[in-house]
Amino acid sequence: MDEVATKIVEILKKHMKEPRDDISLSTELQDLSIESLDLAMIVFDIEDSFGIEIPYNANEEVEDFKTVGSVVDKVRELIENKDGSTAAAGA
Repeated sequence: MDEVATKIVEILKKHMKEPRDDISLSTELQDLSIESLDLAMIVFDIEDSFGIEIPYNANEEVEDFKTVGSVVDKVRELIENKDGSTAAAGA
């Protein structure tokens, strides 16, 4: 796992009642027994850690987050867009 994936797994573990060491990109979020309040805190932690804002559209985004890998992919995409928009703004 790269730095983004490792950091996201650390954040997930911090909010799990019983942290596991076998979390991989294919691990389904529902298998991690994360409560909805903890999920909100996880989103805040991810946003703070990477300096991004995760858009919330109940109809689309939630379905995108089925596995740890899907969260990692979305965060990478948001980081790229943030870096791209920063570079474009400075040009």
